[in-house]
Amino acid sequence: MTSTAKRPYRGVFPVAPTIFDERGELDLEGQRRCIDFMIDAGSNGLCILANFSEQFVLTDAEREQVMVAVLKHVAGRVPVIVTTTHFGSRICAERSRQAQEAGAAMVMIMPPYHGATFRVPEKAIFDFYRTVSDAINIPIMIQDAPVAGTPLSVDLLSRMAREIPNVSYFKIEVPMAAAKLRDLIAAGSDSIEGPWDGEEAITLMADLDAGATGAMTGGGYPDGIRQIIDPYLAGRRSEAMAAYARWLPLINYENRQCGLQAAKILMKEGGVIGSDAVRHPLQRVHPAARAGLVEIARQLDPVVLRWGR
Repeated sequence: MTSTAKRPYRGVFPVAPTIFDERGELDLEGQRRCIDFMIDAGSNGLCILANFSEQFVLTDAEREQVMVAVLKHVAGRVPVIVTTTHFGSRICAERSRQAQEAGAAMVMIMPPYHGATFRVPEKAIFDFYRTVSDAINIPIMIQDAPVAGTPLSVDLLSRMAREIPNVSYFKIEVPMAAAKLRDLIAAGSDSIEGPWDGEEAITLMADLDAGATGAMTGGGYPDGIRQIIDPYLAGRRSEAMAAYARWLPLINYENRQCGLQAAKILMKEGGVIGSDAVRHPLQRVHPAARAGLVEIARQLDPVVLRWGR
């Protein structure tokens, strides 16, 4: 079932972690509890199968299992973005079509890349996104992320927004993101439906000042990010700035110390999920880093630490 939320999509759309048991197997019941928590904690929408979801350790069959389970469980309560990144244009288009048919509100896609050196030129990038767009009729979010190692100029992004029908959202997480967002909004005008912040909200205030209308953060404390974004979008910048100052130590600790494991650690600590396991060859963070994250979080009393208790 597709969400009834109105476009343009705005607000906090955190990345849902993929939940494993202690053996490293998918824990779909835990996944459903994770999703319920994230909605209860105020997420305006969700993103699944992103890098912060450990999409790179899942088989194709597991990706489909997670996608179907989550979209069925959400049942239209909030819009869900499904990451469908793949190097192959036809494969990415097919993944995106399947996501749409399963109920996705949007797909998020990085430009084609593989390893440290396989890249394609701008014309091929343009044709890649056009191939995906031709296969679906839901929005495409271009993920402009350092992990792809692919420079995406403002000129290219704004041209794709103008000329490719479904390209309308942009998650900017490269260095100097605020400057790029500002330039993209100026160049793309009304074609830029969703200029969004990334990087777990560490640059959120600067990005909001540049015109960002959404944020894709880690999934551990959407209620905290809402305390920043809601007043900002309502015109209460000083209130947003005060909330940002409160939550920034936790945002920073997640970004610099725990990464994609932060959400799982907080969910495990709060009884949302039974295991915060990551899949090998990823290694659990050091116990001291885990304790530091929880200590900072407790001072803020996020929903995650009491949702499952």
